Amino acid sequence: MSPSKPKQPPSQPGPEHNYVPQAPETYGRPPPGLRRRMYDVIFEADTPAGRRFDIALVGAIMLSILVVVLDSVPALHADYGTFMNIAEWSFTVLFSLEYIARLVCIQRPWRYATGFYGAIDLLAVVPTYFSLLVPGTELLIDIRILRLLRVFRIFKLTLYIEEYTRLGEALAGSRRKIAIFLSVVLMAILILGTLMYVVEGPKNGFTSIPVAMYWATVTMTTVGYGDITPHTHLGKAIASFMMLLGWGILAVPTGIVTAEMSARRGDRRNGPARVLAALRTCGACGSSGHEATARYCKDCGTALQSQAGEAIRK
Repeated sequence: MSPSKPKQPPSQPGPEHNYVPQAPETYGRPPPGLRRRMYDVIFEADTPAGRRFDIALVGAIMLSILVVVLDSVPALHADYGTFMNIAEWSFTVLFSLEYIARLVCIQRPWRYATGFYGAIDLLAVVPTYFSLLVPGTELLIDIRILRLLRVFRIFKLTLYIEEYTRLGEALAGSRRKIAIFLSVVLMAILILGTLMYVVEGPKNGFTSIPVAMYWATVTMTTVGYGDITPHTHLGKAIASFMMLLGWGILAVPTGIVTAEMSARRGDRRNGPARVLAALRTCGACGSSGHEATARYCKDCGTALQSQAGEAIRK
């Protein structure tokens, strides 16, 4: 009876598998036939036909956005309004057919329709149809700009996708700190806005506490529209303090997110070392968790193996 081979741990997917924004295999590859050929062209960017399709799609998206932007200019709309309207409906019909084709050529269309890219594809055509009922909503067609996220899949910029993912993880990990920071900022705006309302009063434009809070927000963010300005010496002193305070406040969220990103980068780098330390066990007392450079057990003092790898091989 031959000895059984030790079970190998499942291999972890590489960064490209984790960070490709659209994973077609999750939608179900159809059996060979017409649907399979459509699938290879629409969802597979590695094939020549698929790459050409995706590049043409990105070009169509950019042209459709350009049409919407130019149509908002009154002079261009007066001269070329009919042409732009025809172009917009042509793009809408094209994107509608593309959306239907994506649903037809996959095994699990509901998963695609409820996913991020499926929702974006649907929202890219809905405003034009909805404008038939509510005029003006066709301007929301600019949401098609989000479809350009496919460019990351087309050109395989997986490193950029990975960085976007890490930034999102850092923002999610620091959301409580950011929430506390924003609550402190809101309290400062409320207090200083109320103080300015008392100092300046309605005669100088601070007609209510909400108006004073609006002024405080504009001042602390160093925007300074100038529609409301303090006139008293005390009000100007408070405004100067708020401007200086705004400079310091703007740097806080950056520091929070940067610290979180650095901590996560350190976790990725030190993860294997922590695994080795956890597997390095003292042969005398069974204690684990020793540092990689430790020579003696931290609990009983027995000499440890010189290499953490020996403990792993055992």
